[in-house]
Amino acid sequence: MRTKKSKASKRVNLQSLPILHPDAAGIDVGAKQHLVAVPADRDPRPVRTFQAFTPELHELAQWLKHCGIRTVALESTGIYWIALYEVLEQHDFEVRVVNARHVKHVPGRSKTDVLDCQWIQKLHSFGLLKGSFRPNQQIRKLRTYQRLQDNLVVNSAQAIHHLQKALFEMNVQLSNVISDVTGETGLRIIEAILAGERDPEQLAALCSSRIKASRQTVAKSLHGNWDPALLHCLKTALDTYRFTQRQIQECDLCIQQQLAQFDSRVPLPDSATSLKAQLHRVCGVDLTKIPRKEQAAQIIISEVGLDTTKWNTEKQFSAFSGFISRQPH
Repeated sequence: MRTKKSKASKRVNLQSLPILHPDAAGIDVGAKQHLVAVPADRDPRPVRTFQAFTPELHELAQWLKHCGIRTVALESTGIYWIALYEVLEQHDFEVRVVNARHVKHVPGRSKTDVLDCQWIQKLHSFGLLKGSFRPNQQIRKLRTYQRLQDNLVVNSAQAIHHLQKALFEMNVQLSNVISDVTGETGLRIIEAILAGERDPEQLAALCSSRIKASRQTVAKSLHGNWDPALLHCLKTALDTYRFTQRQIQECDLCIQQQLAQFDSRVPLPDSATSLKAQLHRVCGVDLTKIPRKEQAAQIIISEVGLDTTKWNTEKQFSAFSGFISRQPH
């Protein structure tokens, strides 16, 4: 008959483990302050509290250096760990970002272990904490731009929705006769409406030759309610759309400049400046052959980088890539 091991037994087993990382520290990350623990023999005060201000983060790093610390484990609490991680990385520490749930689920913690930072330090010294994947700084910069671009695309889509909503409330049925109200024809007509043009025939005359609907049908769709409040909503939505489009273009430029700093894995002609060519140059293979082409390749690189040796098998990498695709950016 199987019996459950007692908590005391689990504690004995934990304490009997060999120390794999003698120069390990643990940090309990907070929004305003961080609690840091080092081995008890490294300092008369092996547990200290540092504020989250940047000067104190550098002071924290200097104290760890003074204590002979080489590797640090910290909990991935919200986004509060990011600034601390950057500072510790600057000071050449090996930093492991660990999942708080994994820390809590390791058995053997006694009631005397009142501080989380001490428990993290102990587990890290035993080699029981596995760090979460975090790409290098070059990739992180690219990821920052990429995630910002994703958010800007969402903002742009919301602006288009507000634009269409304002037109429908004005009973201007423009979206029923042209496929894209933010295309060349749609924007020309909307700008003319905001400039004061009310004649449906004059507005319909702004249509591109590519519009399949007849000018008479387009003119019928352009009779509307010219209420000042609705016109103001229309103008605000158009201004927001224009603004987000400029931001997306600026972000695209930043992404291209960041990609230009990556080492080349295959030579390409100097004239090959497209995003597809840049992705091919830094990857060494043409990732744009996968579904969604350049966008998918760009997202994958910005999230996982170019070093796939972090994953033991294709299955692990595919699982991680699937996790990325489900995350909000």
